[in-house]
Order: sequence, then structure tokens, then C-alpha cells
Amino acid sequence: MGLIMVNATALSVSANTTSSEQVQTSTYQFVPFTGTARIAARGSATGLNIQLAAAGQTLCNNQAIPYTGTAGAISLIDHEIVSFPVEEGSRIELRFANTTAGTLTVDYILLLDAEE
Repeated sequence: MGLIMVNATALSVSANTTSSEQVQTSTYQFVPFTGTARIAARGSATGLNIQLAAAGQTLCNNQAIPYTGTAGAISLIDHEIVSFPVEEGSRIELRFANTTAGTLTVDYILLLDAEE
């Protein structure tokens, strides 16, 4: 089980906007140890995209979140978007973009597993 770096339930993203950067205000703005980061996300409907960068490298450049729904819990097995290695001290940046004409929500979790 990993360290939860940041997570949210029903994060609201207004029509045709991008959310604020999600990791910068967390306790873990900078990765506390070398390991593998994993993000799982689920939008309330199609039209939500993910923007993700680690250590200055873009990992997801406005890719659509392929999982949608509003019932049930988010699952790492069912809703994982990407996993990637990160070094201690690296910065992870995470945003969500809404490409629709209505407000959508996203559930997400960003975990860090220790390097074995």
C-alpha cells in the first residue's frame, strides 16, 4: 500500500476550464522518497481530460479520462490512468480540464509506492 500524496472526491471542474494544480498545496508537493507514483481517476461524464507532469516531463498531455461514472468507489485496479517512476525531491503537477459546456466532477487518487 502506498502513501496517498493527494486525492479528491467530486472535484468540480467548470465548463471549458482547467482545474488548479492539485499537488502544489499538499504536504507532498515534492516527492518524499524515490518510488513509483500511480494515479487513478474517474470523471462524472465524458469530456474530462488529465494533464500530468513529473520532474518537468509531461506524462499525460490533455488525454481523456477513459473511466466515467458517479456510483461506487474509485479503484486502482479498475481506474488506473498511469504509473511512473519518480525520484525523491521531484515535483508532480496534476490538473484536470473540462472540454464540455457543463460542470463535471472527478474522483482521483495519487499514490506513491516505495522503491523495492
